[in-house]
Amino acid sequence: MAQNVLIGTFADDTAILTSHADPQTASTTTQNYLNTLQQWLTKWKVKVNENKSAHISFTLRKEVCPAVTINNIQIPQKQTVKYLGLHLDAKLTWKQHLAKKKKQINIKTMELQWLLGRNSRLSIDNKLLIYKTIIKPIWTYGLELWGCSTKSNVAIIQRSQSKILRQIVNAPWYVTNHTLHTDLQVPTVQEAIRKKAITHHNSIENHPNQLMEQLLEPVSNKRLKKLWPSELLLS
Repeated sequence: MAQNVLIGTFADDTAILTSHADPQTASTTTQNYLNTLQQWLTKWKVKVNENKSAHISFTLRKEVCPAVTINNIQIPQKQTVKYLGLHLDAKLTWKQHLAKKKKQINIKTMELQWLLGRNSRLSIDNKLLIYKTIIKPIWTYGLELWGCSTKSNVAIIQRSQSKILRQIVNAPWYVTNHTLHTDLQVPTVQEAIRKKAITHHNSIENHPNQLMEQLLEPVSNKRLKKLWPSELLLS
């Protein structure tokens, strides 16, 4: 592996990550690795769809990394990429990801309207079971990461959950969302984030691979108010 290059692979998805304060240097390092990768692809007759690949610069600065190419074709530069089911925007705000999840929740809720709707004859317990097994997993995936998003972004999912719970019990307008969550014993989104964070922390702490312990080390170069995954335990 080239210096300052990190490779992440899962099935047929591959991510090439390069980090440097200078955008030009970051792109040069990435391009050098891509050139080496192209030689390997040619040798083993592996084809890459350049148009389905994406190049994104994760930065808070206005300037972005110069374009890179593979097989002499420029990789499209984007502001948002999807990797392993997570939508990553250039500033890692998770806003795009949560907007996508809200849309998926709305679509799935409409499909299950005949079961979850106010006129459904299903019991409340069965309606809740459907919500927890079909709809809730839509937004809990990757919660350990996107839980670091701002309160306003997290509220997008909370409003969706509250709306569904209100529909399940056919609650009148004067019943508060807090009452709904308490009576139905459904954790709020923020409570779910903290629970996931604790479980994730404990699994890393007890992992047999000692290298995993590095993920629990406190952040020493933090410059922004934004939360890190390791800080969700205290949120």
